[in-house]
Amino acid sequence: MKAIIVCTSVSHGNTKRIADVMGQALDAPVVAPEQVDIAELSTCDLVGFGSGIFTGNFHPRLRQFVQSLPNGEQQGRQRRAFVFATSGLPEVRFRPFTRPLVRLLGQKGFQTADTFSCRGFDTWLPFKLVGGINRARPNATDLEAARTFAEGLRARLGAVS
Repeated sequence: MKAIIVCTSVSHGNTKRIADVMGQALDAPVVAPEQVDIAELSTCDLVGFGSGIFTGNFHPRLRQFVQSLPNGEQQGRQRRAFVFATSGLPEVRFRPFTRPLVRLLGQKGFQTADTFSCRGFDTWLPFKLVGGINRARPNATDLEAARTFAEGLRARLGAVS
């Protein structure tokens, strides 16, 4: 199974740490949106999309990248994806921050296999006044959860390729 992870990590490297662990488990490179070769992306069996969460949304660079992708299926097959994020605050059930990106990926012809999120060190405006929240996150438990998530994707989707 050929995979790639598209990651925007700008504040404290939280999301990049999660992406790197997933990339190791999937034997997938981790690249910024600006580094992606769209032709190569279309040859992948699985594409991960992730960033930190900023005021309840994925980073604008990642959202703009996904919006710029061509619509529809590639090479007569459904494209598969997963979405991941780090955030200072937990994802709430009534408004999951992963939902809008999953919907956008669906419009672009991707079937989202699963989503993953964990807490991360956050120094956004009000939290900066107290030195930030979740200073030690993502921690070893979060990284192991990310690895387990990616290995589960590989086990479920590798057989489908």
